[in-house]
Amino acid sequence: MRGKIIKGIAGFYYIYANQNIYECKAKGAFRNQKIKPLVGDDVEISILDAENMIGNIEQILPRHSELIRPAVANVDQALVVFAAAAPEPNWNLLDRFLLMMEKQHVPVVICFNKMDLIDMDKFQQYETIYKNSGYQIINASTYEEHGMDVIFDVLEGKTTALAGPSGVGKSSIMNMLNPNANMDIGGISKKIERGKHTTRHSEIIPVGEETYLVDTPGFSSIYFYDVEPEELKSYYKEFEEYEPYCKFGGCNHIGERDCGIKQAVSDGIIAKSRYDNYVLFFNELKDKKRYS
Repeated sequence: MRGKIIKGIAGFYYIYANQNIYECKAKGAFRNQKIKPLVGDDVEISILDAENMIGNIEQILPRHSELIRPAVANVDQALVVFAAAAPEPNWNLLDRFLLMMEKQHVPVVICFNKMDLIDMDKFQQYETIYKNSGYQIINASTYEEHGMDVIFDVLEGKTTALAGPSGVGKSSIMNMLNPNANMDIGGISKKIERGKHTTRHSEIIPVGEETYLVDTPGFSSIYFYDVEPEELKSYYKEFEEYEPYCKFGGCNHIGERDCGIKQAVSDGIIAKSRYDNYVLFFNELKDKKRYS
């Protein structure tokens, strides 16, 4: 039987297959091959006890993607949720998240929730910054039940990592999406009760036919790993068009003269907030490299 790992706790893996949850262990052969099953893996399982829905993972099917943080396989995209207000968006934190997803080649959709607390003119300023950076923007309000259809259209048929800081309404969005799933959510909760308090683990929640959300822990900070200062510019999509106007090859767009990126910032084409964070991140990585 084929299914998907939706949670892994203390050596047990919970497999969603045929709208049921099977508690499985991985065969010893995986340990010998140093292969660790990941949340999000598509797997073949054998049934050991049909009544109690217990089985074994027999095979891990090929992965088309693998995230390091959070550790999850086969993610098609990320939906990062920030509040439009209450709290005000933390642009530094958002740009850090976008950079880490760019490094891991994961497309990102940005959702601004709590739109009932902000006027449209102010929101359009936010939208312009990130649309010009190449990202799809969704505005939503769980309070007014606005934007949920757009979110579901973006999610449909894909496995999506749902991420964002605490207090921005991720849980509310998740709760509003759950009714779209033709499944017994209560039954699943009972089956995986063993791990219900382990919020530091990622968990996949089916919300429709072949549609899954990876519920990741809320973050309040993101630290860069394995990023070189000189590669940072390649993760800013909006830089690409203006780099040919840089006078010097290998321009890092910091202290160099005749820089196409700095000129685009000066002309208001590239958002100053994005560029200021780029400079901050570049210097942070440079200092980290110096002292490591």
